[in-house]
Amino acid sequence: MQEFELIAKTFQGLENVLATELIELGANNIKIGRRMVSFTGDKELMYRANFQLRTAIRVLKPIKHFQAKAAEEVYDAVKAIDWSQYLTNETTFSVDSVVFSNEFRHSKFVAYKVKDAIVDQFREKTGDRPNIRIVNPDIKLHIHVAEYDCTLSLDSSGESLHRRGYRQEAVEAPLNEVLAAGIILQTGWRGECDLIDPMCGSGTFAIEAALIARGISPGVFRQEYAFEKWPDFDRELFDRIYEDDSNEHEFEHHIYAYDINRHAVEIASTNVKAAGLGKDITVAQQDFKDFKRPEQKSIMVMNPPYGERISSPDLLGLYKMIGERLKHQFHGNDAWVLSYREECFDQIGLRPSLRTPLFNGSLECELRKYQTFEGKFNEMRAQGGDIKTAVERRMMSEKKRFKQNRSFKKGLDEADDEMPVRNFGNDRRERKSFGRDDRRDDRRGFRKDFDGERKGDRRSFRKDFDGERKDDRRSFRKDFDGERKDDRRGFQKDGQRSFRNKDNKPRRTFEGKGARPNNRKGDFNKFNNPNRFEDYED
Repeated sequence: MQEFELIAKTFQGLENVLATELIELGANNIKIGRRMVSFTGDKELMYRANFQLRTAIRVLKPIKHFQAKAAEEVYDAVKAIDWSQYLTNETTFSVDSVVFSNEFRHSKFVAYKVKDAIVDQFREKTGDRPNIRIVNPDIKLHIHVAEYDCTLSLDSSGESLHRRGYRQEAVEAPLNEVLAAGIILQTGWRGECDLIDPMCGSGTFAIEAALIARGISPGVFRQEYAFEKWPDFDRELFDRIYEDDSNEHEFEHHIYAYDINRHAVEIASTNVKAAGLGKDITVAQQDFKDFKRPEQKSIMVMNPPYGERISSPDLLGLYKMIGERLKHQFHGNDAWVLSYREECFDQIGLRPSLRTPLFNGSLECELRKYQTFEGKFNEMRAQGGDIKTAVERRMMSEKKRFKQNRSFKKGLDEADDEMPVRNFGNDRRERKSFGRDDRRDDRRGFRKDFDGERKGDRRSFRKDFDGERKDDRRSFRKDFDGERKDDRRGFQKDGQRSFRNKDNKPRRTFEGKGARPNNRKGDFNKFNNPNRFEDYED
């Protein structure tokens, strides 16, 4: 079969895991980007990528690359495509867009231009036009704009690939299936020992782990893919891929999923049964503080509350308890913890052997590996512990690149519905800095002592111990009651504020707070007439 270009999109931090999956599928010309991996393959590989990839959000098939500096150039480039290859007058379609450009400020506007170009071509040639359908269209198009570079693609997946089809119910803020599978693959676990999730929620970690351990493709539960509606869809080829179970095998160990919440245990049990994995997964209600050392060698993967989407009455106490349980009841095994707050990780009290940045939605989290042991860390290393695998070494080398490119602005070029990204704009002043409550010195020149008071800064405030301004460059002279007697802006304050015009005549005078005009009512004519200020009541 003829090979063509394909793009698999994923979460930031999972690009290398996705590339490894594509190598195992037999993809060629693999190139890793931000939240995506491009590759080449034939129709069979495109079908297999949708059906078998665990860490892909969607698979796109580019049909045209072009440059555009204005909306009309987008329109002309799209209209030049022979759309009869992909659509008919009876075909429904939709256009999804991701835009990162100073020229095109609104992604929907670009999508409208693509839609107009397609519709106008059919109307000119046939006198009729295909219809737009947002939900479940026959053909789904995707346009990506990065500055002037545009890529128009066919979406071969349709609904996001993280929607496996086995989840019947979900707890609040459930973990994304693609992210869960990516974390399991990053641990290097393939079913060689037991796996424990002590805070299972809706059971996503446990189910994805069981699918990996048994070699079951994640697409077996899915009802439909977008490529099944394409004119060149090969039903026989896809049925052969769907029925192929040559990679499936028995799982000799077991997976344990626990949660303190009884309702979460019921939901997880329902999802496990829907996936047909009840033989491999045991779900039970248990508080992690009661966790006891397992009899068999195990690996632990957990996603505790962060205090963002799910609140906890004693968040730091929870993480302190996690560290205590790992230290005393899980020594000799590896534990992987996904979390968000640095102060939470600090409460665990254990030294991580591996730290990998990952995005969970819009939250920049970290996946940390803890090699639990008895005794001291240096003694463990001296005895040959803390040995990182090749995958883990590559993950560590990627951490620096991740942090250098984690700007939200740069991330907009790969944004997707499944990956919300915050946009702080182009102005540096709009960007926020988190976690710097302890500034001793900053660009504004504030110098703080331990109690946090400003002793002196570049605006030359000179303060005595009671914090009053004695003198500054704006030449305010204050007496003890704090009133301004005179200053360079010409305010004369004696219970009454007087504003004067160029002729040194009072422009308007009002006494007291209750007499100040309020223009929020929208009647600006009242304020343009100076004679009406005395009569205006708020």
